[in-house]
Amino acid sequence: MIDYQTLKSGTDIRGCALGDGAILTSEAALCIGGAFITWLSEKTEKHPEQLTVAIGRDSRLSGPSLLSACAEGMARAGAQVWDYGMCTTPAMYMSLLTEGFQADASIMVTASHHPFDRNGFKFFLPQGGLSGTDISMILSTASATAPVACAHKPIEKRDFLPVYKQQLMQRMRRGLDTDVACPLLGLHVVVDAGNGAGGFYEEMLRELGAWTEGSQFLEPDGHFPNHIPNPENQQAMESISAAVTRVGADLGLIFDADCDRAAIVDQSGREINRNRLIALISAVLLDKTPGATIVTDSVTSSGLAQFIAEWGGVHYRFKRGYRNVIDEAIRLNEAGIDCPLAIETSGHAALRENHFLDDGMYLTTVLLVEAMRLKQEGKELSSLLDGLREPVESVELRLNITCSDFHEAGRAAIDQVMDYAAFAEGWHIAPDNREGVRINFDLEDGLLNGWFLLRLSVHDPVLPLNAESDVKGGVRIMLEKLLSVLEEAENINIDPILNYLSK
Repeated sequence: MIDYQTLKSGTDIRGCALGDGAILTSEAALCIGGAFITWLSEKTEKHPEQLTVAIGRDSRLSGPSLLSACAEGMARAGAQVWDYGMCTTPAMYMSLLTEGFQADASIMVTASHHPFDRNGFKFFLPQGGLSGTDISMILSTASATAPVACAHKPIEKRDFLPVYKQQLMQRMRRGLDTDVACPLLGLHVVVDAGNGAGGFYEEMLRELGAWTEGSQFLEPDGHFPNHIPNPENQQAMESISAAVTRVGADLGLIFDADCDRAAIVDQSGREINRNRLIALISAVLLDKTPGATIVTDSVTSSGLAQFIAEWGGVHYRFKRGYRNVIDEAIRLNEAGIDCPLAIETSGHAALRENHFLDDGMYLTTVLLVEAMRLKQEGKELSSLLDGLREPVESVELRLNITCSDFHEAGRAAIDQVMDYAAFAEGWHIAPDNREGVRINFDLEDGLLNGWFLLRLSVHDPVLPLNAESDVKGGVRIMLEKLLSVLEEAENINIDPILNYLSK
């Protein structure tokens, strides 16, 4: 018997889908499909027979069977189902806003950057993604009933990805203010799709006139035989960097399996992800909208905040989690604050001009427009990063919480650090502390040149700990100070700090 609630992963459904330990099976997908229609019918106040839902998948091995089963479950429940086949997560949302493809909802079968044996479902309404509460309700319904075999409307195969590709091409031409056939002529771009769903982007760039020699891993292959499709993975980034320098390209682009995240490398093979990627897109946007607010997650560096300020913007740190960052940016705009971008260090980037959809390909399209413009001036895209102060040292540790009620234990440890910091000499609670506890330090007679952030993981019994220093040895100093506080915390495994300090 499947415990459906174990499949919940924030605002998605996710689980092992291959092998003996598989829990996200075709049977589960059938029930989830039927449950989604029940939930959607109540949400929209439409009878199931009045509903249309689109469904697509990335290149994962379990994708075809899970898509087929979920589509069957929705059809049995009475809905009209459109099967888009291979697609991307952003495209599945954009279909809901595109004339001729406007279903009541859409589903993407994907597990993003996770290992090949994982899979899952992401759900969209025209207003955006579902909440964690919505997912819990769908899973609860799935566990209670199974769709019975019955006659239903035929599942209709349709193809939306070419339409989405045209939308990106239109954005490219609009950004370059031209209607010429090949606006990227003279730009050399290497694309790494990681054998996910994004290989078509290389074809699109060629159609726009770009030179794409050196592009790699474009064919969908759910084994992910070359590297994990993840812009945060070291092997993946080393691979795209090597490809760019080998062929002398202007830059390289890399996507995760479902293409909602991306990173780039410059002409020298230098990685532009995490803080650098945020800085780059911030510079592009602030050049056009000075004074705007850039919303990021909580683990961004102090150098990034300084960079955004120097470009005339406001850096607004918020909670980790791409939905948290996006929702806060939407809230700020509704409150009258000019906020064109919500972006997480993981590579999730959502632009206001694109419905605050986290779309790696839209992000790279905007950056390629700028790269082409700068190339025409004899400059490199990476020149926009001049002045970005980067830390001398940085580390991320994960402190396991060793009791069942990990939320309470984690919050207690954070409160303990916060209480200590309120009175400790040299400890400065960050004024934009919106998640966990972020402490700034004055190291080696400097001012605010080091910090750590201790927060509670969104899903796991873990306290992630990030620390950065602008001086050598600063991380050690800060972690030694933190250790003296956490040694008294209950149910927190401090071994990762001890191991770091023992080096």
